[in-house]
Formats: sequence, structure tokens, C-alpha cells
Amino acid sequence: MTILYLLNKTKTNKKRLTPLLCRITYKKKRKTFSIKQFINHDLWDSKKQKLLGDSETSQLVNKQLSLINNKINQAFLLLQIQGNDFDVEDIYRTFKGGKLHKDQSVVEFFQNYLNKLKMLVDIDIKQLTWNKFYYIKNDMSEFIKWKYNRNDYPLKKLNHHFLIELEFYYKTVKHLKQITINKKVQRFKKVIRVAVAENYLDKNPFILHKPKTVKKEVVFLNTEELSKLENHVFTQKRLQLVKNLFVFSCYTGLPYRELMNLKHSNITKGFDENLWIKMKREKTSKNLSIPLLPTAVEVMSLYNEEVFIFPRISNQRYNSYLKEIAAILGINKNLTTHMARRTFASTVLLYNDVPMEVVSELLGHSSMKVTQDSYGKVVQRKISLEMEKLKKK
Repeated sequence: MTILYLLNKTKTNKKRLTPLLCRITYKKKRKTFSIKQFINHDLWDSKKQKLLGDSETSQLVNKQLSLINNKINQAFLLLQIQGNDFDVEDIYRTFKGGKLHKDQSVVEFFQNYLNKLKMLVDIDIKQLTWNKFYYIKNDMSEFIKWKYNRNDYPLKKLNHHFLIELEFYYKTVKHLKQITINKKVQRFKKVIRVAVAENYLDKNPFILHKPKTVKKEVVFLNTEELSKLENHVFTQKRLQLVKNLFVFSCYTGLPYRELMNLKHSNITKGFDENLWIKMKREKTSKNLSIPLLPTAVEVMSLYNEEVFIFPRISNQRYNSYLKEIAAILGINKNLTTHMARRTFASTVLLYNDVPMEVVSELLGHSSMKVTQDSYGKVVQRKISLEMEKLKKK
């Protein structure tokens, strides 16, 4: 390690005083910083690394430089004694009395990450996204307290076993399903990748970890069930409203939030002279462009609200009424608001030979992979049906 003082002549002030900088060099890497000393550059001896003359100012500056040298050398010696790898940034942080990168802890780093992420809310991310990472940070605090009986855990001690124990905690203490565990672990691993990128970790401790495969069956209404729902007229207005909302989603693929936020201003006439829904999906911030099928137009014409297309209803009440509807119609499936979206993708689109890339676009998925992962088996089932028809022929 070497220490060098140099003048920053480009910053000379009106009193012809020049700021003095300090440069630490270690392993061919440099760290230059201000020491908040302004001197007469004519009196500076770069070879002797001191201010010439016997004036009180010269003596004070030289003593200050000597003190800085001692503190930097002490920091360097302390890092050597600790026996861990370190760089010039670590020397500087130790000299300034700060924490080393490698001394950061999991919850501490997570909180710093959340603070930065908070500034991007409503710019690059939604508040809902920030909340999900906030919940993971709380999970980490609780898990570390449960497993290690401490408030935090050093980043440098993270390893594959830590993640295995975390999954065990989620299963046995939190009683979460594997699909939920996979999502939580995925978000945690994303934050750790940021720690690697910012040199808080030398390498990703979870690089060999693979999430357990979850066989997720996409449940949707088939053609007969959808037809039964469409043609039934409920005497109770609340059930008739919920039925109409559900049918509308079955022919547009709108999630609950977008369905409730659908305004008259979102309905426009497209290039093909047909009506289209034009709006942004809140979850992915992706623009939705959905042509309205005749059934959807028919449902929409039944309501004449001032701003929004449909009357307002909470998601909880909507799902509750769907359970009643399923029982009345004898549909032996867990009818939910999201099933309408799956029915649109499967029964309405894929079963009618609409290409997967078009389905992905209409659903507003962030990528084709999301659509393929969710509806790949639906396509296989369609192929199987076509092959059965071919056998008969």
C-alpha cells in the first residue's frame, strides 16, 4: 500500500489556495479523496510530501498529514490482522470508521436495498412490488431470530445451507405451499445478486440452488361450463352482476383490478372499426390492447355508469358470490375472479387456434415465457384432442 498527497489545481479558489487530495494505492487500485486542507501550492513539496516553511500553517498542515498517514496505516494493519481479503475501498472505509462491505449483514443490506427501491415507486415499479420485497425483509428478520437467535446474520456467511433452512422454516413454521416459497426465495435471491453486483459478496452463495418444481394445473371453464354460465339468468341482482362481470372477463382476459378500473375512456374504435380496450396493466405496467368480442360488447351494453363501465364490487365479495354461482349451476370447480382470465386464455383463445404469442400479448404478460409456463399444457391437451379426431378419420 502507498499513500500519496497531490494538489487539485483545477479547484484553486480566489485566495489562490489549492485543495490537497490523498490517494491510497493498493493492488493496482486507487482511492482518491479530499482531506479538506487548502494550501498555498507554491509551498508544496511533492517529493517530500509536505508543506515548506516554518509558519504555523505549514506546521499544522504537516501534522495533519502525519496523523492521516498513521490512521491509514492502522486501518491497513487492522485489515491484515483480520486475515480476510480486502481492497482499497475497504482500507478507505476502515480509515473513515465505516463498515466494510464484507461486514454488512443480511437484514441491514436488505433495508438499504428497500430504501433505494422506495425512490423508484411510481417511476419504475409499483408500490405493490416494493411491498413484496418489504415482506421478504421481515421474513429474514423472523427466520434469523428463529434459527440463529440473533437480530441479523453476516452476508459473508451466507451459503447454500442457509437457503435450505429458510425453505424448511417456510414449510414448518409459516406453513406455506411450495409455489409461494419459490416466489419468496426468488425475491430474496434477487437481492443477494444485487449484493454480489455491488461487491458486498465475492460470489453468489446460492448459485447452485434450484427451486423445487411445482406441478401447477391451470383450472378453467370448458366450453359447456362457460355456455351454462352465460345462458343462466339469476333473479338476484348481485349474482347477475357478478355473472356478467365474470363473463366479460372470460371474453377479454381482464384481471379484477383492471376490470374495476375500466372506464368509458378506455374503450376506443380501432383501425379495424371495431371496439378495443386500451389501458395499462397495473401489475406489469404493460399496455393492453384487447379487441372486444360480441359477447363482451353485449355485457358492457347492460350498464351505464358515469365514469367506470361496471358497478364497483370488492374482490372478496366478488369471489364469495362466485362460490354461490358455482353451487347453483353445479360447476364443481373453485370459481374465482382469476379463473375468468384463464378461461379466456384457454377455452376462448388457445382452443380456437389463437397463437401463443397473441395470447401472451392479449393477457399483458411481461414475457412469452410466463404464458408458456402457465398454458403450455393447455396447448398439449389441444394437440391431443386434434390427434384423437385424426385417429377417427
